[in-house]
Amino acid sequence: MAVRMSVEQPLWRALLAYRLLTAGYAVALYVHAYGALRHPLPAGVYIAVLAGWTLATVGRVANAERCTRAFLAVDLAIAVTGILLTRYVDTGARIESGSFTLPSIWTAGSVLAFAIKGGWRWAAVASSLVAAADLVERGSPGRDTVHNVILIWVASIAIGYVVEVARASERTLARALQIEAATRERERLARDIHDGVLQVLAMVQRRGNQAGGEAAELGRLAGEQEAALRCLISGAPPAPRGSGDGGSGDGPDGRADGPHDLRTLLAPHASSRVTLSAPGTPVLLDPHAAAELAAAVGAALDNVRRHAGEQAHAWILVEDEPDAVLVTVRDDGPGIADGRLAAAADEGRLGVAQSIRGRLRDLGGGAELLSVPGQGTEVELRLPRRPADRAPAGTGESGAALTDADGRGRR
Repeated sequence: MAVRMSVEQPLWRALLAYRLLTAGYAVALYVHAYGALRHPLPAGVYIAVLAGWTLATVGRVANAERCTRAFLAVDLAIAVTGILLTRYVDTGARIESGSFTLPSIWTAGSVLAFAIKGGWRWAAVASSLVAAADLVERGSPGRDTVHNVILIWVASIAIGYVVEVARASERTLARALQIEAATRERERLARDIHDGVLQVLAMVQRRGNQAGGEAAELGRLAGEQEAALRCLISGAPPAPRGSGDGGSGDGPDGRADGPHDLRTLLAPHASSRVTLSAPGTPVLLDPHAAAELAAAVGAALDNVRRHAGEQAHAWILVEDEPDAVLVTVRDDGPGIADGRLAAAADEGRLGVAQSIRGRLRDLGGGAELLSVPGQGTEVELRLPRRPADRAPAGTGESGAALTDADGRGRR
C-alpha cells in the first residue's frame, strides 16, 4: 500500500512542540516576575488562559486541515491581547528596561501557524499585527523592539515562502509518480498486446489474404484493426480507418502556431498495408518542417503504391535522435532498376528528386535511397533539429516494433 508523504507535516509537529515549550516558558517567566508586577492577578488569569488554550488546541496544529482560519484568528487575538495587556499589568520601569511581554516568545508560534497554513502572505499579515501591538506596548520604537519586530516579520515570511515551495514540489512529485506508474502499466499492457493480440491479428490478415474471397475481406479488417491498435500502444494518434492518404495536423496542443507532433501528421498513413512505428512521446518539430517531412513521407508512399502495386507492404519508422529526426520508409516491392531514377528525371518525373530530396534539402536535411532489385526499396529521410525543436532528454527512444509482411515482429 502506498503511503502519502507530506513535506510540511514535520513543520506542524515542530510547531506543536514549540507552542508547548513556549507556553511553559511563559508560565515560568510569570512566576519569576510575580512580585515585580503591578497587577499580578490579571496577569495570572491571562497566563492560565494561555496555558489552557495551548493544551486544549494541541490537535488543531496537527495538520493544515484541522488548523482552520477561525482557530488562527482566535490564536492571534490571544497573542495580541497578551502583548497589549502587558502595559497594564507590568510597571513602566520594567517595560522600559525591555522585559518580556506576557505571552513572551509564544507569540511567534501563532505567527508561524499562519505561515505554515497560508504561506508568506498570511505570515506577513499576522506578523504585521504582532509588530503593531509590540510598538503600542513599548510606547516608542526602541532598538530592541524594532530588532524583534523585524526578526519575527522576516522569519515568518521566509518560512511561509518555504512552505509554498515545498507544497509545489510535493504536487510535482505526486504527478511524476503518477506518470511513472501509468507509463509502466502502459508498457506492460503494450507487451502483452504485442505478444498476443497483434500477432493473432497479423496471422488472421495473412491467412485471409492467402485464402481469398470473403476471408480476404476479414483479413483486410484484421489488418486495419492491427494498425489502429499498434498506433494506440505506441502513443501515436489513431489513424482514420483504412486510410492510406497523407494528412496534416496541428501541434500537440491543438494550435496551428505551436510545434507540431510529427506522429500526428504521419498517423493517417497507417493502414493494413502500412505499418507506422514511432516513439511513445511527441516528436516535436517546427510546423513547416514537420509538414514538409510528412509530405516527403507521403511522396515515398505514393511511389510504393504506384510502382510496387496496391498489394505491397510498407513500413514507416520514426526515430527521434538528440540532434535529428530520422524517418525510414521501406517496402517489399520489386525495387528500382539501375538507372531508373536518372531516366525518370530526364522524362520530367521529379517525384524523388523534388518531392523527397528537394524538400529535405530545403530544410537543411537529406534523403538517401537504397534499392535492390527484387528486395524492395528503402528511403531514409534525415532532418537536423534546430535548438528550439529539441525534446527533453529521454524522449528520443522508440519502443515501437515493426511487423513483417508475414506478421512476425521485427525491430
